[in-house]
Amino acid sequence: MRRLFFALFLLPAAVLADGGSPLSLRQAEARWQEHSRELRLAGLAVSGAAADSQVARQTPNPEVSLNAQAISPSTGFGAGGLKDKRMDTIFRVEQVIERGGKRDLRIKGAESRLAATRFDADETARQQLGVLRRAYYDLLLAQEKLALARDTAALYGKSADAGKLRQKAGDIAPVDLTRLQIDRVRADSEARLAQSEVEQAQLALAYLIGEPDARSLQAGDPWPAVDGKNLPEIEIPQRPDLDAAQRRVDAAEADRDLARALKKRDLTVGLQYEHNRQSEPVNSYGLGVSLPLFVWHEYEGQIARAETDYAAARLAFEQQQAQVRGQVAQARNALLAARDRYQRLEGGLLADAERVAKAAEFAYTKGAMGLMDLLDARRTLRQIQGEAAVARADYAKAVADWQLQTEFRKLP
Repeated sequence: MRRLFFALFLLPAAVLADGGSPLSLRQAEARWQEHSRELRLAGLAVSGAAADSQVARQTPNPEVSLNAQAISPSTGFGAGGLKDKRMDTIFRVEQVIERGGKRDLRIKGAESRLAATRFDADETARQQLGVLRRAYYDLLLAQEKLALARDTAALYGKSADAGKLRQKAGDIAPVDLTRLQIDRVRADSEARLAQSEVEQAQLALAYLIGEPDARSLQAGDPWPAVDGKNLPEIEIPQRPDLDAAQRRVDAAEADRDLARALKKRDLTVGLQYEHNRQSEPVNSYGLGVSLPLFVWHEYEGQIARAETDYAAARLAFEQQQAQVRGQVAQARNALLAARDRYQRLEGGLLADAERVAKAAEFAYTKGAMGLMDLLDARRTLRQIQGEAAVARADYAKAVADWQLQTEFRKLP
């Protein structure tokens, strides 16, 4: 039984073998990068922010106007071609000249938002990579639990068949055979439930990596080995969500300065050509300058709003820093706890349960142990094996979470 268990531990995907080839975590990550819908959406958000940055760099377009005036109601337009009509024609071109560094501030804000969106995309990748790794280990755990359930069902099936023969020979009481049959039915039900858990885990992983045939997926990697090294104390790691929050502070600062710059009046410069045909043809040129009058307001509302947004962005950055500190501490504690549980189960408890179950099986065949004690030993072993599988999965997920919290690098 011990050799069988370690075979399940080392080759969980091969035992499952319902079709398809085993998929390593590295292969799953490569397919996820290629097919992830969340990554594509994040990329589109970056493209949109890049377009906003392009808009911010644009100088306001000039405006052109053509006016006809001084048309007499009595004589009308007059005879002849267009240049001989009795009217004044004015052609005017106007250009807004921004003052106070507004264009530079717009560019600064847009570039900061673009950088924040890029970091948001990296943060999406970081979070989704964590989802992928958890889904992979969920499938690996489901496969191992299914293998254990099938092995348990086969064991109880053999015991029930042997019990029928022994009951006919008078070696066991009918009530003992009934107990064996009950445990056999229960083990078969648990095996069917474990198969359902495998299928659910396959569907979750298939969505992430864009696999149309979920039932073909098999997690083929072994569980990560226990690393007994001391974990470093990390207060605030370099993470894309923090970088994004900092860039949003920069953008809010630029928007605040831009709102303040609204008090610097923009000029509108106009150049015009006038063709006068009321009496003698006269051509003239003109130049004009206009600027707004701050009669009803001086953009106090816009400035106040921008000041509030800047303060909110700074507070959001401080909040994000505090949350990251807590997340790193939680990930560290979770990894230490998972490692300790893993080592306790693998280091002695599992081996003890296997020895007890093996001794109980031998004693029962020799008539030195009752059926109830045998079934109790089997249940204990099955429970410890299940806890060991969960402990390995928890440790693997904790390692993955710790790496993503502290060692994440931008995807290529």
